[in-house]
This record gives sequence, C-alpha cells and structure tokens, in this order.
Amino acid sequence: MIRAAVLGSPIAHSLSPQLHKIAYEYLEIEGEYSRFDVKSGQLPTFLTSHPDLNSLSLTMPLKEEALLVAETISPIALQIKSGNTLSKKDGKWELTSTDVEGFLKSWEFHGAQPTGSVLIIGSGATARAAAAACDSDARMKGREIHVLHRNPDRELGMRAAAPASSLIFHPWDSLSLINQMDAVINTTPAGIADVFCDQVSKPQGVLFESIYNPWPSRLMKSWTDFGAPTIDGIDLLVHQGISQIEIFSGLRIDRGALAELMRRKAIELLGESTER
Repeated sequence: MIRAAVLGSPIAHSLSPQLHKIAYEYLEIEGEYSRFDVKSGQLPTFLTSHPDLNSLSLTMPLKEEALLVAETISPIALQIKSGNTLSKKDGKWELTSTDVEGFLKSWEFHGAQPTGSVLIIGSGATARAAAAACDSDARMKGREIHVLHRNPDRELGMRAAAPASSLIFHPWDSLSLINQMDAVINTTPAGIADVFCDQVSKPQGVLFESIYNPWPSRLMKSWTDFGAPTIDGIDLLVHQGISQIEIFSGLRIDRGALAELMRRKAIELLGESTER
C-alpha cells in the first residue's frame, strides 16, 4: 500500500494531495497521501519519526537536502543536485527527480519541444531540472541554453546539469532577451518574474511557466496578450506527479486520460482558492 505525503514549507497551498488521491481512485490503487510542513534542516528527524510513510514528494526547501538523507540516489538527481521523490525500498530511501520528466512530458503533450534557442529564467533547483530536460532531448543536444539569473555562484551547478549543452549566462537586467528566444522557461518563485511583464513585446517563442499559483501568472498573461503559446505550471505539476505515481506503485501509466483528469481537478481547486 502506498503511504505517501508531500513535504516542504510552506506546504498548505500544495495541490498534490488532492491530485494524487484522484489518480489513485482512477487507477484503483490502494493508497493514502497527506501533507506535512517540514522546514529546512528538519527532514532527517521527520523521516525517523514517521516510519509508516514509504513514498514522499518533496518541494522547497527540501529538494537539495534530500541528497543527504537518501541511501540511493539516481543519476538524474546527482546530475541536477536535486530530488523531489523519495521512495522506500527494503527499508532504505531511494531518491530521484521527476521534474526533468515533467518538463519533457509537458512539452511532448503540447507538441512544443524546444528545438532552437532556449532562455531559462533562474538558476535554482527547478532551473537545473529544466536545463537537464533540454540537454536530454536529442534535438537540443549541443545547442545553446541561455540563462538569465542573479546568482553567479550557481553557474557551475547549471553547467553540470546540462553537460552536453553550451550555457550562456546573462545578468538579470537583460530583459529584452525574452522576446528573442524560441522557448522561455521561467523557474523563479511567484512574483519574481513580474519585472519582465512590461518588456514582453511580440515574443517569438513559447513560454513555459513552472509555477501554478498564482494561475495564470502575470508573465503568462502578458505572453498570451500577444497570442503567443504557453505551457503552465499545472502541466508540470501533473506530469511530474504521474511519474511519481509510477515510482510509488510500480505501474506503467497511460498518461493521456489521467493527465486530463488531474489537470481539470487542479484548475477546479485553483478556482476555488481564488473565490475565497
């Protein structure tokens, strides 16, 4: 039986419990899924005090700390120095990341895989996952990935996440770049990328917004005002979640119908939260 939870802080806004539960019902899987507010530094103690749990989804600030508690770490989690999925096998925690596959499956379902220039906004854990996703796509290998960020200390981590690609870093005030790329991936927390909204002018590519709250984000609204295509953070949440369910259950899942079901539920829940 799956005994799962999502951990992070803050966590009250997470849609994962409702989305995983509706997926378990659809797949006729026996499982439980809850949420716990776990702050930075508290993950080891939490795992010790909750031995009944065997499947965990991780959000910030735990994705990097998880590398210190897992007995086994997947190659992709080592590559991006981040993990969002802990599963207990034979009493030991195995860590991986489904964020990379979440990006890839979202692109695939929209038929919008980037094949030209890519700009990633941000350089944290989600940005490393986005870079690794671009790097793993055969059509992107060897191409340039542009990164617009504010923390030079993260450049080595970004390069390690995309070893087959050429990364070019730009200062935060290089605002006009967003209109020149075939794909723009925003990986920053809510509100940070609002500074780019007034600079959006006839963008030539697709915007992939990694957050889902607020939904849609201000940057997405600015993008759609020009009729340019977008992929939102709901799709990322859904597809990385389906990949987690495959790990937790050991099943291979036909994504099509389940992804639509989970997306509809997420939009319903987000609509309810804005009405309160």
